[in-house]
Amino acid sequence: MAAAPHRPAPPLGDAELASLQALLEAVPAPLEPLDASALDGFLCGVIVQPRPVPERSWWPRVLDLDGRAAPPGFDTAPLRALVRRRHAELAAAIGQRRWFDPWIFGPDDAVQDDGADTASAVRPWASGFALALETFPELLGSDDPSSTGPLALVYRHLGTEHLDDADAVREAIDELEAPGDLGAAVEEMVRATLLLADAAGLPSPRR
Repeated sequence: MAAAPHRPAPPLGDAELASLQALLEAVPAPLEPLDASALDGFLCGVIVQPRPVPERSWWPRVLDLDGRAAPPGFDTAPLRALVRRRHAELAAAIGQRRWFDPWIFGPDDAVQDDGADTASAVRPWASGFALALETFPELLGSDDPSSTGPLALVYRHLGTEHLDDADAVREAIDELEAPGDLGAAVEEMVRATLLLADAAGLPSPRR
């Protein structure tokens, strides 16, 4: 009897996302875990690296910004299972160069979606992405001009002080127009991710 074909786990729904955020918040001090939005950006930054990053290398940063280990007795398995599912979901979308919904949470409906609101909504995701690029700097340190524009789309939400020795990215940020609204900013993050996958040479169905 032939084995049943492997089926990927379904995307995380709202309830599972809420569980994931609760599990992150339950990580004990003094560890400083990523929140859900920063985690999402971090995973994207890991996936677009020119060479695959093993889970053992990126997982500690999920639990703590400085990569400190969880204390003995703290069960990370439920959190790790959800993070793995999101990583697989993002890797499949990025590998196929198709749209994905980044975990970027907009302002409350009662709050006007102006430039300040857009920046504050995108910043956690962008900071997670930047953490990945700073932890695994091969892509950030590349001289490939095809990465300059996409990096500018991400780093303009963080400030140029995060860009040591990246003058080309700074110049590209200066030339950018502000996104019209949060929806446009979200589209930019997806576009930047897929363009960086191209710049990193990740295989895609088009090749």
